[in-house]
Amino acid sequence: KPRTYLSSNIMGTYNIIELAHKIKIKHLMIASSSSVYGANKKTPYSENDSVKLQMSIYASTKLATESIAHSYSHIWKTPTTVLRFFTVYGPWGRPDMALFKFTKSILEKKKIDIYNKGNLYRDFTYIDDIVKGVSSLITKIPNYKKNPSLNKIDSLSTVAPFRIVNIGNSKKIKLLDFIKAFENSLGKKALRNYMPMQKGDVKTTLSDTTLLKKLTGYSPRTNYKIGIKKFLEWYLNYYSKKS
Repeated sequence: KPRTYLSSNIMGTYNIIELAHKIKIKHLMIASSSSVYGANKKTPYSENDSVKLQMSIYASTKLATESIAHSYSHIWKTPTTVLRFFTVYGPWGRPDMALFKFTKSILEKKKIDIYNKGNLYRDFTYIDDIVKGVSSLITKIPNYKKNPSLNKIDSLSTVAPFRIVNIGNSKKIKLLDFIKAFENSLGKKALRNYMPMQKGDVKTTLSDTTLLKKLTGYSPRTNYKIGIKKFLEWYLNYYSKKS
């Protein structure tokens, strides 16, 4: 449904950027995605890497929002930080995301679809780490002056108070290991439906969070097995109350 992405990601984000300019916000922070790195074969991904090879409409729309935000930042001097999130998971996520589908299907003894036969690697980042990363950057407002201590790793624009920052766990986890952690925590085996590679998907994501660490002193650190246990505790409690 590409038009949905065009509407929500591009027009929706544009509306926010325009409002941020009108009320002269002190620091605009925008959620982007690791998907913008696309077919980039260099890992881990760093903020200054080339992002010319998007693999999906979703990724293309997220990159477009980054570009629009940069333009506004240049024209209106709106301090802006774009945050590239890496495979966020945890409580209160969208029910259509993989870990919700995995959990529901395993509990109901239904098959789960596993793309590329499970030969996918993701930088799974627990929601609490995302929140801490975002909150730690609030006071790190971009300006036109580069910090000499950041040297070449800083993604600060040369023409705008605009910066891009990765937030990820910097651990490459195989999808099959992620699923196994679900099985172990639930005490149930998943019925597996191995599928070919999904159109527009990438095989690997992995973040370089050196810039985040340099700016804030913070690095995401939640082990995926612990994150899954915390998610399942929330899931079982939340959905037992709804039933």
